[in-house]
Amino acid sequence: MIITRLALLAAVVTGAAIALTLAQGTQTAPAPAPAAGAEPEHIQVQHCLISFTGKLPGKNVTRTQDEAKKLAYDILARAKKGEDFDALVKEYTDDQHPGIYGMSNKGVQPAAGEYPRTQMVPAFGDVGFKLKVGEIGISDYSESTSPYGWHVIKRVK
Repeated sequence: MIITRLALLAAVVTGAAIALTLAQGTQTAPAPAPAAGAEPEHIQVQHCLISFTGKLPGKNVTRTQDEAKKLAYDILARAKKGEDFDALVKEYTDDQHPGIYGMSNKGVQPAAGEYPRTQMVPAFGDVGFKLKVGEIGISDYSESTSPYGWHVIKRVK
């Protein structure tokens, strides 16, 4: 009986030591690096929507398609030169300022306040998820992937 109790105690102590070692290893082991070219699971972007006549329901946008394209690329160039992106959004967006959206990638549960990527216009996520934090890109107007106009996009998180 004493031997059985000692064996049981040894098994419990050994099991606890193994569990402690595993737990410590889990806490200190570095997270695996994402695969090269892999997109993040969650992002936050700020965007400046530049629309044109007839493309934005509920808004009376009067610029032509050519004017919208020129303006979008002007804003992109100014932002890439270091101009205050938030100020550009405030002045020019046809969306609401500040135009900040959180998104979860395909197959990833959205966090609080985020939208699933699949519920946004495709070009918005296609550009946003490829940007690194602080980078700025543009989503060109396309009837199928960016039907509201051009999106000048800055990844903020």
